[in-house]
Amino acid sequence: MANKYVPDVKGTLRSHMIELPSIIRNASGIRVFGKRLKSFVFSTDVAIIRNTNADAVIAVYPFTPQPVITSALLMAADVPVFCGVGGGLTTGKRVINLALDAEFKGAMGVVLNGPTPNEVLRQVRETIDIPIVVSVLSEYEDIQSRIDSGATILNVSGAKRTPHIVRMIREQFPEFPIIATGGNTEESIRETIDAGANAITYTPEASGNIFSEIMDTYRDRYKELENRQK
Repeated sequence: MANKYVPDVKGTLRSHMIELPSIIRNASGIRVFGKRLKSFVFSTDVAIIRNTNADAVIAVYPFTPQPVITSALLMAADVPVFCGVGGGLTTGKRVINLALDAEFKGAMGVVLNGPTPNEVLRQVRETIDIPIVVSVLSEYEDIQSRIDSGATILNVSGAKRTPHIVRMIREQFPEFPIIATGGNTEESIRETIDAGANAITYTPEASGNIFSEIMDTYRDRYKELENRQK
Protein backbone atom coordinates (compact mmCIF):
# COMPACT_ATOMS: atom_id res chain seq x y z
CA MET A 1 0.00 0.00 0.00
CA ALA A 2 1.41 3.40 -1.00
CA ASN A 3 2.34 5.82 1.77
CA LYS A 4 -0.31 8.43 2.41
CA TYR A 5 0.54 12.07 1.67
CA VAL A 6 0.88 14.10 4.86
CA PRO A 7 0.26 17.85 4.49
CA ASP A 8 2.89 19.97 6.24
CA VAL A 9 1.61 23.19 7.79
CA LYS A 10 4.13 25.72 9.13
CA GLY A 11 4.03 29.30 10.34
CA THR A 12 6.30 32.03 9.07
CA LEU A 13 7.96 32.82 12.38
CA ARG A 14 8.18 29.22 13.64
CA SER A 15 9.48 27.72 10.41
CA HIS A 16 12.98 27.75 11.93
CA MET A 17 12.91 24.86 14.37
CA ILE A 18 14.78 21.74 15.41
CA GLU A 19 13.47 18.85 13.35
CA LEU A 20 14.44 15.42 14.60
CA PRO A 21 15.79 12.86 12.08
CA SER A 22 12.91 11.39 10.07
CA ILE A 23 14.33 7.87 10.53
CA ILE A 24 12.88 7.97 14.07
CA ARG A 25 9.40 7.64 12.53
CA ASN A 26 10.32 4.02 11.73
CA ALA A 27 10.14 3.18 15.43
CA SER A 28 6.96 1.49 16.67
CA GLY A 29 6.36 4.12 19.33
CA ILE A 30 4.93 3.75 22.82
CA ARG A 31 1.28 4.54 23.43
CA VAL A 32 0.93 6.46 26.69
CA PHE A 33 -2.56 7.53 27.75
CA GLY A 34 -3.68 7.10 24.14
CA LYS A 35 -0.83 9.17 22.63
CA ARG A 36 1.68 7.39 20.43
CA LEU A 37 5.19 8.66 21.18
CA LYS A 38 8.14 7.82 18.94
CA SER A 39 10.56 10.71 19.46
CA PHE A 40 11.73 12.35 22.68
CA VAL A 41 13.85 15.48 22.73
CA PHE A 42 16.35 15.39 25.60
CA SER A 43 16.42 18.98 26.85
CA THR A 44 15.54 21.36 29.65
CA ASP A 45 15.95 24.43 27.43
CA VAL A 46 12.47 25.95 27.19
CA ALA A 47 13.33 27.69 23.91
CA ILE A 48 14.27 24.37 22.32
CA ILE A 49 11.26 22.64 23.86
CA ARG A 50 8.98 25.22 22.20
CA ASN A 51 10.71 24.90 18.83
CA THR A 52 11.03 21.21 18.06
CA ASN A 53 8.88 18.63 16.32
CA ALA A 54 9.54 15.89 18.90
CA ASP A 55 6.54 13.94 20.16
CA ALA A 56 7.55 14.46 23.78
CA VAL A 57 10.20 15.88 26.09
CA ILE A 58 12.43 13.95 28.46
CA ALA A 59 13.72 16.52 30.93
CA VAL A 60 16.53 15.23 33.13
CA TYR A 61 19.28 17.47 34.46
CA PRO A 62 22.44 17.03 36.62
CA PHE A 63 21.14 18.95 39.62
CA THR A 64 18.73 18.29 42.46
CA PRO A 65 15.25 18.34 40.90
CA GLN A 66 13.15 21.32 41.96
CA PRO A 67 9.37 21.82 41.63
CA VAL A 68 9.89 25.32 40.20
CA ILE A 69 11.90 23.82 37.31
CA THR A 70 9.20 21.22 36.72
CA SER A 71 6.60 24.01 36.61
CA ALA A 72 8.62 26.01 34.08
CA LEU A 73 9.11 23.03 31.79
CA LEU A 74 5.46 22.02 31.86
CA MET A 75 4.33 25.59 31.27
CA ALA A 76 6.64 25.99 28.27
CA ALA A 77 5.97 22.67 26.57
CA ASP A 78 3.21 22.05 24.04
CA VAL A 79 3.88 18.29 24.03
CA PRO A 80 3.97 15.69 26.85
CA VAL A 81 6.82 16.03 29.35
CA PHE A 82 8.57 13.27 31.29
CA CYS A 83 10.30 14.96 34.23
CA GLY A 84 13.41 13.83 36.05
CA VAL A 85 12.77 13.44 39.78
CA GLY A 86 16.15 12.18 40.97
CA GLY A 87 17.20 8.81 42.24
CA GLY A 88 20.95 9.37 42.04
CA LEU A 89 22.12 12.27 44.22
CA THR A 90 18.53 12.80 45.34
CA THR A 91 17.03 9.76 47.03
CA GLY A 92 14.45 8.56 49.50
CA LYS A 93 11.33 10.46 50.47
CA ARG A 94 12.30 13.51 48.43
CA VAL A 95 12.14 11.49 45.20
CA ILE A 96 8.65 10.28 46.10
CA ASN A 97 7.49 13.82 46.87
CA LEU A 98 8.99 15.19 43.65
CA ALA A 99 7.29 12.45 41.63
CA LEU A 100 3.92 13.19 43.20
CA ASP A 101 4.41 16.91 42.63
CA ALA A 102 5.25 16.28 38.96
CA GLU A 103 2.08 14.25 38.53
CA PHE A 104 -0.02 16.98 40.15
CA LYS A 105 1.55 19.60 37.87
CA GLY A 106 0.66 17.64 34.74
CA ALA A 107 3.73 15.61 33.78
CA MET A 108 2.94 12.60 31.60
CA GLY A 109 5.63 10.58 33.34
CA VAL A 110 8.62 10.75 35.67
CA VAL A 111 12.19 9.62 35.09
CA LEU A 112 14.30 7.93 37.76
CA ASN A 113 18.08 7.82 37.45
CA GLY A 114 19.98 4.55 37.17
CA PRO A 115 21.22 4.37 40.80
CA THR A 116 17.67 4.56 42.22
CA PRO A 117 17.20 1.74 44.77
CA ASN A 118 14.41 -0.68 43.99
CA GLU A 119 12.75 0.13 47.31
CA VAL A 120 12.46 3.79 46.34
CA LEU A 121 11.14 2.76 42.91
CA ARG A 122 8.56 0.58 44.64
CA GLN A 123 7.41 3.43 46.87
CA VAL A 124 7.13 5.80 43.91
CA ARG A 125 5.00 3.20 42.12
CA GLU A 126 2.70 2.97 45.14
CA THR A 127 2.35 6.78 45.22
CA ILE A 128 1.76 7.90 41.63
CA ASP A 129 -0.32 6.70 38.72
CA ILE A 130 1.65 8.10 35.78
CA PRO A 131 4.39 6.04 34.04
CA ILE A 132 7.77 5.62 35.71
CA VAL A 133 10.71 5.66 33.32
CA VAL A 134 13.82 4.01 34.78
CA SER A 135 17.22 4.68 33.24
CA VAL A 136 19.36 1.67 32.32
CA LEU A 137 23.06 2.34 31.93
CA SER A 138 24.59 -1.13 31.65
CA GLU A 139 23.82 -4.62 30.41
CA TYR A 140 24.67 -5.88 33.90
CA GLU A 141 21.62 -4.33 35.55
CA ASP A 142 18.91 -6.59 36.91
CA ILE A 143 16.06 -5.66 34.58
CA GLN A 144 13.63 -8.16 36.07
CA SER A 145 13.92 -6.55 39.51
CA ARG A 146 13.31 -3.12 37.97
CA ILE A 147 10.13 -4.35 36.33
CA ASP A 148 9.00 -6.17 39.48
CA SER A 149 9.58 -2.99 41.50
CA GLY A 150 7.31 -0.91 39.29
CA ALA A 151 9.17 0.38 36.24
CA THR A 152 6.76 1.19 33.42
CA ILE A 153 9.27 2.06 30.70
CA LEU A 154 13.04 1.48 30.43
CA ASN A 155 15.25 4.30 29.18
CA VAL A 156 18.47 2.81 27.86
CA SER A 157 21.40 5.20 27.84
CA GLY A 158 24.57 3.21 27.34
CA ALA A 159 26.49 5.42 24.90
CA LYS A 160 27.96 3.27 22.09
CA ARG A 161 26.72 0.09 23.77
CA THR A 162 23.09 1.23 23.71
CA PRO A 163 22.03 -1.02 20.78
CA HIS A 164 23.68 -4.01 22.46
CA ILE A 165 21.90 -3.33 25.75
CA VAL A 166 18.57 -2.82 24.00
CA ARG A 167 19.01 -6.09 22.12
CA MET A 168 19.75 -7.99 25.34
CA ILE A 169 16.69 -6.56 27.07
CA ARG A 170 14.47 -7.23 24.06
CA GLU A 171 15.50 -10.89 23.98
CA GLN A 172 14.37 -11.33 27.59
CA PHE A 173 11.34 -9.03 27.49
CA PRO A 174 9.88 -9.02 23.95
CA GLU A 175 7.06 -6.56 24.66
CA PHE A 176 8.33 -4.29 27.44
CA PRO A 177 8.46 -0.57 26.44
CA ILE A 178 11.97 0.68 25.70
CA ILE A 179 13.18 4.22 25.01
CA ALA A 180 16.82 4.51 23.97
CA THR A 181 19.36 7.11 22.94
CA GLY A 182 19.90 6.95 19.20
CA GLY A 183 23.00 9.03 18.69
CA ASN A 184 23.35 11.79 16.09
CA THR A 185 23.41 9.82 12.84
CA GLU A 186 20.71 8.01 10.89
CA GLU A 187 22.83 4.85 10.98
CA SER A 188 23.07 4.79 14.78
CA ILE A 189 19.37 5.58 15.17
CA ARG A 190 18.43 2.82 12.72
CA GLU A 191 20.68 0.35 14.58
CA THR A 192 19.01 1.22 17.88
CA ILE A 193 15.52 0.80 16.42
CA ASP A 194 16.49 -2.49 14.78
CA ALA A 195 17.82 -3.67 18.15
CA GLY A 196 14.32 -3.28 19.58
CA ALA A 197 13.85 0.28 20.84
CA ASN A 198 10.25 1.47 20.65
CA ALA A 199 11.15 5.15 20.87
CA ILE A 200 14.28 7.29 20.49
CA THR A 201 15.66 10.14 22.58
CA TYR A 202 17.52 12.80 20.62
CA THR A 203 19.87 15.40 22.08
CA PRO A 204 19.79 18.62 20.00
CA GLU A 205 22.59 21.13 19.68
CA ALA A 206 22.85 23.64 22.50
CA SER A 207 21.08 26.96 21.98
CA GLY A 208 24.44 28.74 21.99
CA ASN A 209 25.69 26.71 19.02
CA ILE A 210 22.47 27.24 17.07
CA PHE A 211 22.55 30.96 17.77
CA SER A 212 26.21 31.13 16.74
CA GLU A 213 25.28 29.76 13.31
CA ILE A 214 22.53 32.36 12.96
CA MET A 215 24.92 35.16 13.97
CA ASP A 216 27.39 33.98 11.31
CA THR A 217 24.60 34.33 8.75
CA TYR A 218 23.89 37.89 9.93
CA ARG A 219 27.58 38.78 9.71
CA ASP A 220 27.76 37.43 6.16
CA ARG A 221 24.96 39.80 5.18
CA TYR A 222 26.92 42.76 6.48
CA LYS A 223 29.99 41.59 4.55
CA GLU A 224 27.92 41.41 1.36
CA LEU A 225 26.65 44.94 1.99
CA GLU A 226 30.17 46.17 2.62
CA ASN A 227 31.41 44.58 -0.61
CA ARG A 228 28.62 46.22 -2.60
CA GLN A 229 29.51 49.66 -1.22
CA LYS A 230 33.10 49.22 -2.33
